[in-house]
Amino acid sequence: MMNYKKHVVIIGGGFGGLNAAIKLSKSDVQVTLIDKRNFHLFQPLLYQVASGALSPADISFPLRAIFKNKENVNIINGSVKDIDFSNKNISVDYYNINYDYLIIATGTESNYYGNNNWENFSTGLKTIENATTLRNKILTAFEKAELETDVDKKRKLLTFAIIGGGPAGVEMAGAIAELSKHTLSCDFRNIDPSQSQIILIEGGSRILPMYPESLSSKAENNLKELGVKILTNHFVNNITEDFVELKFNNNLSEIASKTIIWAAGVKAESLSKIIEKKINLKLDNASRVIVNQNCSLSSNPEVFIIGDLANFKDDKNTILPGVAPVAIQQGKYVSKYILNEINGKTNKSFKYLDKGSLSVIGRKSAVAFRGNLKFFGLSAWLVWLFVHLLYLIGFENRVLVAIQWAFNYFTYNRSARLIANSSK
Repeated sequence: MMNYKKHVVIIGGGFGGLNAAIKLSKSDVQVTLIDKRNFHLFQPLLYQVASGALSPADISFPLRAIFKNKENVNIINGSVKDIDFSNKNISVDYYNINYDYLIIATGTESNYYGNNNWENFSTGLKTIENATTLRNKILTAFEKAELETDVDKKRKLLTFAIIGGGPAGVEMAGAIAELSKHTLSCDFRNIDPSQSQIILIEGGSRILPMYPESLSSKAENNLKELGVKILTNHFVNNITEDFVELKFNNNLSEIASKTIIWAAGVKAESLSKIIEKKINLKLDNASRVIVNQNCSLSSNPEVFIIGDLANFKDDKNTILPGVAPVAIQQGKYVSKYILNEINGKTNKSFKYLDKGSLSVIGRKSAVAFRGNLKFFGLSAWLVWLFVHLLYLIGFENRVLVAIQWAFNYFTYNRSARLIANSSK
């Protein structure tokens, strides 16, 4: 009689789910990885796809290719419709899958804080579709401005409003500034792209509020050198097809723009609502699931929530941020925890090792810190390059991205400046 292999189902092929699957693929358990996409996406570089520096394939890698030599790993391309936690069963489109252990790592989506209609007039930066839509909008704006004779309409087309002064907003603002000031500066005959307005809007008192104040100041100065206008203490009051309405000291103002980018916050994906309903637990204000110190649910210890979907508090009672290093470490930890439990070994609580934070501003500058260590400029930018290449999945992707970055660095050229589906 064949020995029964424990079945671990993983929902989500992002950083957390992928790293859990990779570790489990080297063991004697059966693994099923479910994702609505058929690829792993390197989200930190989405802004480079949006600005034409990289192509979608450069930051994506097919999940089946990653596990093609791992016979104990099965990939299902589909969406989870329901989870029966009592009977340990998952409904995926038209399939039902049983599990012994379940790891949920579905990530986040843009959070419009109850103003869901704003999504119709602004674009987030969480998916490949978001990035290619933004690339189309940005490049199309320049093309339309080239033919526009009305001064006000032309100004509106050449104004790019980025809402949110966190890392995503800062990196996007820097990328658009370099695109307009350098890459496209000589490409048009009737407009001067370098005269475009790039406006970064932040509700707090400074950009990169999670960074030390000195680094926030460095980042602000670097962006201003690139021509980015920064508005702090400004809150979004409304977004339409043609403008962003801002509130500052109880006064309202408008920024006319045809390209509005939303980088002001995220929330856990809708799967958390299924968990909330099925187990009758409470979510936090970002729709995250509150988990134990081993990333499991109190009511269902065989179910683990990791990455952006998890509200995990460290020893200082601080919720871990929704960043790739947290998801990666939790994915590796949970997979080891499951294997230890199967083999009758003891387990420890999850401890996050903070390796620091990085944010790039333009072509050769960045800010970074780890603990009390702070650095900026070219040295931080080089660290950023190394770290991002290290985290990319697939040797071919690393080589191609490294070559593309080198080419962009020396020429300012962005070869992925393609407008696709412009008729839509």
